[in-house]
Amino acid sequence: MTTPDVAHRLDELKKLMAKYSYEYYVLDAPSVSDAVYDGLMRELKSIEEQHPSLITPDSPTQRVGGQAIEGFQKVRHSTRMLSLNDVFNQEDVEAWVKRTEKLAPGSIHEYSAELKMDGLACALIYEDGKFRQAITRGDGLVGEDVTENVRTIKSVPLALRRDKKTEQFLHGRTEIRGEIIMLKKDFEALNKKREDQGLPTFANPRNLAAGTIRQLDPRLVAERPLQFRAYDLLRENGDEVPSYAFAYATIRELGIICNPESEVFTNLDDVMAFVKHWEEKRHELPFNTDGLVIKINDRKLYTELGVVGKNPRGAVAYKYPAEEATTVVKDILISIGRTGAATPVAVFDPVVVAGTTVQHASLHNADEIERKDIRVGDSVVIYKAGDIIPQVEHVILELRPKNATRFHMENELKRQFPELQFDRPAGEAVYRVKGATSKLLLKQALAHFASRGALDIDGLGEKNVEALVDAKLVHDLADIYTLTKDQVLGLDRFAEVSANKLVDAIQEKKNPPFSRFLFGLGIRHVGAQTAIDLANNFKRLDSLGTASLKDLRDVEGIGDIVAESILLWFDEEENQQLLAKFRKLGVWPEEVKSTGGSLAGKSFVVTGTLETMGRDDAAEKIRALGGTFQSSVRKETDYLVVGKNVGASKLAKADKLGTRRLTETEFLKLIDSN
Repeated sequence: MTTPDVAHRLDELKKLMAKYSYEYYVLDAPSVSDAVYDGLMRELKSIEEQHPSLITPDSPTQRVGGQAIEGFQKVRHSTRMLSLNDVFNQEDVEAWVKRTEKLAPGSIHEYSAELKMDGLACALIYEDGKFRQAITRGDGLVGEDVTENVRTIKSVPLALRRDKKTEQFLHGRTEIRGEIIMLKKDFEALNKKREDQGLPTFANPRNLAAGTIRQLDPRLVAERPLQFRAYDLLRENGDEVPSYAFAYATIRELGIICNPESEVFTNLDDVMAFVKHWEEKRHELPFNTDGLVIKINDRKLYTELGVVGKNPRGAVAYKYPAEEATTVVKDILISIGRTGAATPVAVFDPVVVAGTTVQHASLHNADEIERKDIRVGDSVVIYKAGDIIPQVEHVILELRPKNATRFHMENELKRQFPELQFDRPAGEAVYRVKGATSKLLLKQALAHFASRGALDIDGLGEKNVEALVDAKLVHDLADIYTLTKDQVLGLDRFAEVSANKLVDAIQEKKNPPFSRFLFGLGIRHVGAQTAIDLANNFKRLDSLGTASLKDLRDVEGIGDIVAESILLWFDEEENQQLLAKFRKLGVWPEEVKSTGGSLAGKSFVVTGTLETMGRDDAAEKIRALGGTFQSSVRKETDYLVVGKNVGASKLAKADKLGTRRLTETEFLKLIDSN
C-alpha cells in the first residue's frame, strides 16, 4: 500500500479500536471478543512498526488505560491493579524466566500458576474483618464503588471468618482481589429461562457478570447468580503476605472462595506441564478461561523485580490460542470437489486461529456470501467451527475499503473455469459441474494420475479405469494400491496374466518421482513443468504441503493464481484425507536429491538486511550454486544468514531447530569459494 493508503487504514483502525475500547472498558458491553480486538491491535502495531512516522498520541498503542464510568462514585485504588504482559508459548515463558533470573541472580525462583477466570476484576475492602467496600478495576488506578451490588453476592462474606491462623488479618485493612464471574451452568439456565419468556438472551457469562454489577438497582443484581473468586490478598505491611501460595491459603481460611486450579512449582517443566494439562481440559471447567497467570511466588522478590509501565516484571499471562482472529480477504476462489460441487473459498494472509495457521476459509455457497455480505478486500473475523474448520464469522463493516468488490458466483465460475459449464439444481444452494457425476470425475482424475506424463502406470488406460470405477473397486486415487489379482480377475477385460501385470505395475509406482506424483494429483494450474519447478524447490511433498502463500510465490514462475490454487488444494480436508490414505498404504513420492552445484542439497534462509546485496540477489546466488532458498526456517533448513536489524523470531526458531547461523561475511566466503 502507498503511504496515504497506510495512513487511511491506520486511521480506520484507531477509530474502530477506540469504539471497541470504550465499549469494553467504560460500558462493559463489548461488541467483539478479546481475540478480535487483539487481532486488530497486532495489525495496528505492525503498521506502526513499519511506519513509525505515522504514530500519533491518540493511538491505542500509546494509551495506558481507559477511564472510570459515570454513574458510580470513583475511588482510587490503594495499590494499582496492574495488567500483565501476554505470552503465547514455551519460548516466551523461557524468555521471561531468563529476564527475571538475570534481574535477580542467585534467588530461588518458585512459580505460582493459576487459571485466569473470565469475569470482572474487583477489589473487596475489609476493615477489622468487616466488609466495607467493593471497587471495580476501572483503569487500574481509579475504579467504581459497587459496594451495594457486590454485597448481594452470596459468596462474598460480610465478615471474614475468624481463625487463630488468620487473626492478624481481622485487624486493620485487608484487601481481597479477584473476579466476579458467572458459572457456565448458571448462565445457560438464565438464558434458557429468558428464551422461554420470549426475552433476548445474553451473549456470554463475562459480559453478563460485568453488566450486572453496573446495574443501578441492587435488587436486580441479587436475582442473578454471580460468584466471587479471589486471587490476591493485600495488607499495608507487605511482609504479612510472604508468597502467593500463602495468600491463597489465607484467603481460604478467611472464608472466601479461591480458584482451586492453582499450584506452586519449582521448575519450568512442571509449569509447562500444568499449562498443557489445562489447555486440553479447560473446556471442562465450570467457568470460562483464556489462559493462566504465572507469577514469581515470593512476594518480596516479585516486588523487587518492579514494574515497567503498567506491567509487573514478576508475572505474565499465558494466553491459550485464540479461537477467533482478524484478517483481510485477498481473493475468493472456487474449489471443485469430487462430486462436481463448486465451493467458494476466501483466501487471506496466514493467521493463527485456535493454535493453527490458516490461510483460507470455506464460504460454503453463493447464498452464504450474500447473507454475510463478504467482499474481496473486507476485514473479517475468522473462527474455527468445532475447533477444526476455519470459517468467516462476520465482516468488520467499519473497515470496508471503498474498492471492496462484490462476489458474483456465476461470473466467477465463467472466469475461473472457462472450460466447464455449471448449473444450480432447483432447491439447492450449490452450483455443480454440468453433466458431471462423481463417477465421471473420478474416472478423469484416475486416468490423468496413471497417464504417461504422471505416474505412467502400464495397463491402466482409459478403458481399464472405467472398468475399475464401474465395478466399484476404486473410490479414489489411492484405492488402486489396494487392488488384488482376484479382484481384477473378476472383470471381463482381464485374464490371469493381464491381472497380474496390472497389479504389479501399480505396486511398482508406490514411490514415484515427486514431480510426476504432484502432476498426477491434478491440482489446478499445476502442469508438468510447474510440478518440476515445485519439486526442485521444495524437494519433499511434506514441505510443499505446509508451504505458505509467500513460500509458493517465492518460487520462480509461480504467480498468485497458481500459488493460491496449490494452497487451496493442500488445505482441503478431502485432499488431506487422500494424502493420509496414500501414506498409510506406503505410497509416497521420492524426495528430490539435488545434483550439481557446490551448494547442492543445502537450504538457506536470509533474515535482516545484508549490506552487500539484496535478499533477491542472495536468493539468486544460492540457487545458481544448486542450493535452495527458503523464506522461513524449517526443519530442513541448513543455514540462517543473519544480517542487520534482525527480528527475534527467526533466530529463536533457528536455535530451537539447531540451524547453523552465518554472518554476512561467512556467507560471502561460502559462495565466493564455490
